Amino acid sequence: MKLRAVLNRDGGTFRTTDMADFCARTTEAFARAGKELECRIVAGSEVVGALEEACAHSGLDGVIAGGGDGTISAAAGLAWRAGLPLGVIPAGTMNLFARALKMPLDIHQAVEALATSPVRSVDIATANGRPFVHQFSAGMHARMVRMRNQMEFASRLGKMRASSQAVLGVILDPPRFEVAFDLDGDGKPENRDVSAISVSNNPFGANALLVQDDPAGGKLGVYFAAPVPSAGVAKLAFDILRGRLKDNEAVDHGTARTVRLHFPKHRKGALCVLDGELLRMPEYVEIRQHPGELRVIAPAAVATLAQAVG
Repeated sequence: MKLRAVLNRDGGTFRTTDMADFCARTTEAFARAGKELECRIVAGSEVVGALEEACAHSGLDGVIAGGGDGTISAAAGLAWRAGLPLGVIPAGTMNLFARALKMPLDIHQAVEALATSPVRSVDIATANGRPFVHQFSAGMHARMVRMRNQMEFASRLGKMRASSQAVLGVILDPPRFEVAFDLDGDGKPENRDVSAISVSNNPFGANALLVQDDPAGGKLGVYFAAPVPSAGVAKLAFDILRGRLKDNEAVDHGTARTVRLHFPKHRKGALCVLDGELLRMPEYVEIRQHPGELRVIAPAAVATLAQAVG
């Protein structure tokens, strides 16, 4: 098996890692497992180009991506379109997809796990054709990310502090907007006023980071938060920290394969978040899940319940 690793040297843990030594150790780990690995270290601005090159290479059997959630999301979309297996080395702050795949969060342990892990199939989703592996969101989360991005931070701790300040800003000034939605094309669109929308690639588990329990569950998680005052936003944040999002009285949740959203009072400056990236929000958004279409190199713990009992 011939693989290429693309490592974002500007991502989280890698900033303070001896990257030459890490690459040497990674190459050795894969060689011990009978796999050939080529390791490339690139700057954050060069990651997408390096991943595109790797995914277009006809001689590769898979791609390894190392970095934060943005790097991993971009790699997943490119690997999916190229039909190549993707391995993940979690070097970011949250490492959400790596957590869903049950990857070790220590970069050295992750390498050892990848070297001996099988190729498995998990789900990937698209929003207006753009791939994502974690979630599409609008409202409170988008406002929080916008506020956080306006702050200066140079470390993981600084990013966490900025995120906390942004949460407080959203609590003090929660958004409210109208959405029309249709689940699975049932032909019965419903209009609703909300403060937040989230559509996740498989439902969130009962954890503070809103990580999916099963990355191959075959369903989108759909979450709407009704308009709430500041106290209600604070309680919602508290319930998320307790892993009790679905129990919050303001949250309506369900599952679907396809979600169509229309924002009838759409503003040009409206924003949404896709796998942590702040984007201009379209007036119409169609979110689809593509069950089992993303192949990943990941530990056996990622096997679904159906596989386990079958």
